[in-house]
Amino acid sequence: MQPAKSIGNPAGERTGPGRPEEIERTPTAELFEKLGSSREGLTEQEARTRLERYGPNSLEEERRNILLELLSYFWGPIPWMIEVAAILSAAVRHWADLIIILVLLIFNAAVGFWQEYQATNAVEALKKQLALKARVLRDGEWTEIEASRLVPGDIVRLRIGDVVPADVKLLEGEYLSVDQSALTGESLPVDKRAGGAAYSGSTVKQGEMVALVVGTGQQTYFGKTARLVSSARTVSHFQRAVLQVGDFLIAVALALVAVLIIAELFRGAPFLTLVQFALILTVASIPVAMPAVLSVTMATGALALSRMKAIVSRLEAIEEMAGMDVLCSDKTGTLTQNRLTLGDPVLFGARDEREIVLMAALASTRDGQDPIDLAVLSGLQAGGSELDSYAIRRFVPFNPVDKRTEAEVEDPSGTVLKVTKGAPQVIIDLCKPTPELRAKANVQVDELAAQGFRTLGVARSPDGERWEFLGLLPLFDPPREDSAETLERAREHGIRVKMVTGDNMAIAREISSRLGLGTNIERSTLLEKVSKSVPPPADAIEQVEAADGFAEVFPEHKFALVKALQERGHIVGMTGDGVNDAPALKQADTGIAVSGATDAARAAADLVLTEAGLSVIVRAVEEARRIFERMNSYTIYRITMTLNIMLFVVATMLAFDFYPLTTVMIILLALLDDVPIMAIAFDNTRLDPRPVRWRMARMLVLSSVLGATALIQSFSLLLIARHFLHLGIGQTQSLLFLQLVIGGHLMLFLTRSKGRFWSRPYPALPLFLAIVGTQIVAVALVGFGILVAAVPWRWILLVWVYDVLWMLAVDRIKTYTYRVLEHEAKHHLRFLQGMQRSFHHHRAG
Repeated sequence: MQPAKSIGNPAGERTGPGRPEEIERTPTAELFEKLGSSREGLTEQEARTRLERYGPNSLEEERRNILLELLSYFWGPIPWMIEVAAILSAAVRHWADLIIILVLLIFNAAVGFWQEYQATNAVEALKKQLALKARVLRDGEWTEIEASRLVPGDIVRLRIGDVVPADVKLLEGEYLSVDQSALTGESLPVDKRAGGAAYSGSTVKQGEMVALVVGTGQQTYFGKTARLVSSARTVSHFQRAVLQVGDFLIAVALALVAVLIIAELFRGAPFLTLVQFALILTVASIPVAMPAVLSVTMATGALALSRMKAIVSRLEAIEEMAGMDVLCSDKTGTLTQNRLTLGDPVLFGARDEREIVLMAALASTRDGQDPIDLAVLSGLQAGGSELDSYAIRRFVPFNPVDKRTEAEVEDPSGTVLKVTKGAPQVIIDLCKPTPELRAKANVQVDELAAQGFRTLGVARSPDGERWEFLGLLPLFDPPREDSAETLERAREHGIRVKMVTGDNMAIAREISSRLGLGTNIERSTLLEKVSKSVPPPADAIEQVEAADGFAEVFPEHKFALVKALQERGHIVGMTGDGVNDAPALKQADTGIAVSGATDAARAAADLVLTEAGLSVIVRAVEEARRIFERMNSYTIYRITMTLNIMLFVVATMLAFDFYPLTTVMIILLALLDDVPIMAIAFDNTRLDPRPVRWRMARMLVLSSVLGATALIQSFSLLLIARHFLHLGIGQTQSLLFLQLVIGGHLMLFLTRSKGRFWSRPYPALPLFLAIVGTQIVAVALVGFGILVAAVPWRWILLVWVYDVLWMLAVDRIKTYTYRVLEHEAKHHLRFLQGMQRSFHHHRAG
């Protein structure tokens, strides 16, 4: 026996399992020659040799170094600053600070590592989809082995109920009916004959055939799907936003601390005291806890989503969902019920609809699982009890040669007749109709096909010679009952829905039209054009964006669609339930596995629905946008207070040459800040009607404006305390500390809303109580002189009134700033749209 010349590449220069037609095109004799095999199969010795050379028939994944993966979470701008702070704490022997900083550092790294570790189980779930056993011809005898031991060149036998263990060329047998919907998205089983191909991971529904193994493991159609899942990577907008905010605050803190240290050393300040103060100021100012606060906010939201029957597997996906503006939805089982249903029959010879459905049901298998038979039987009245009065004498099941089923039955009167159903052209030819009848029937078949229906012809014969054409039965996979309403609500939330399916154009257009998505459906060839060209053609990308859906797609097409939309700046969601959806689910900013999805789809997804239907997606989007508003308000608050405290402390020391806050005050300020900002996770927020995103420029402008007003507020109180109240340094520091606590926490009421702070939605009780509680603690510390210099109660009341008045003024400044920013954003959008129209007009001309 000759050795295989090109295992996994039997059809010449193979471009991968995504080209299934190559197996079918290559002659069987040529495959045997290239694989060094024959119809007698391989010897056990040859199989072992090939197994050692080409590896097991399983999905291999790149092995990651867990230690390096964990250490990567200690690398980056924010971890660097925390680590530097830890080193400085050790240098000045502040052991308590060192412990707290290290706990924060390790906690953040552990949370991030665990989330990533959980997200990498997609390939493991894909492995579970493969067949466990296979019947193979070895040494001239049929034997059952583990599917992982199959090699190219093996001869295998496939039977009803089997999961196809590898990519195979079908050799012998009448036919196979194969369900490959989990691979290709086709809603109906596909009939296969000798010379055809079957693919790893698909399921045999009917028939039995002998086949030649041509691809195993990573070289299968299934294997390429797994590789796409492994290669799918996307950095969340949340991660980028945290890094940008962190970089900004770190840069500001380092620059100001550097200026402070240089100036104070020039003045001759004690080095150790200066370093201690600079250390505490830096640790209190950089966003050490920012990732943890935002993670807690998202984790709280994830619990809320779980109560809505939506399980979050990646916290960052919540933020992505809030900004999702395009949802690519798989059709079969997602928008539709994945269940064939009878349409309105088209009558020719039948007296009424009842008669044609009854005749078709008599030509069906009552106890089988064939989806067509089940659809026909479901159309019977009274649960099909009328079939009981008929006796089935003989039944001929469907086969791809005759393309019809036939039954010989005896009716209640004892009359024997034959009934048949099958491909409409076959049934029409069987009936030998007049040219007029044939033309009329063909027109009906074409019209139903254009509407996306699959049709069955039904006929009856008294003797098996003369057949009467009864009519046509349309079949279709109906939309879910809640799909149209859900899609309308998605549009109201600013989400463009694109349907993606492996079915043909006619079916795709019909379903899309029924759901109100539109009829601008493109073929997968457009996505091939986009994926193969670098960079993709501009006109092709425009077509992708404009399309309402895509038909006849394979897994790599869905993957390419998501990537193309992401490259155009869209935040993309993808729903699906099958193995074929896994790569796109993982690549998407928000991958959504619907109820009943395969393990592979659930593992690759960010959001797993446990309730049937898509309505939960809209509820999840609404909750995600509320969660985003909480994170956004906290981020604005954090930047504002960092700018306020850093600029105020450094400017005061440079201008007046004294410490406006003591080291203890800075630590207390940081601790008191932690309580209300953690309560933000439970706050009530408005629901934005449009997709939301991190607008860093606008966020920094608003924070800078608020920070500047807060700086003026603190400086004004400093001047009042020193020049009008004539307070000493200790009491001045206490008043400034109290003002920063009260004013800072009142600032939370301002940043949580774009409108006036007293407008709805009102603050949640946990946030309100947290702010009130910290105010009471701060007042007690200052009033009773605990850890700080005591201040008379009348001056404490003065600070309260002072901060409330400033709050009213700053709130007006905030709303005005928002209006200016919104006006600028709309003006910029109109400018871009005008430029785009001019560009299109220029190209058209």
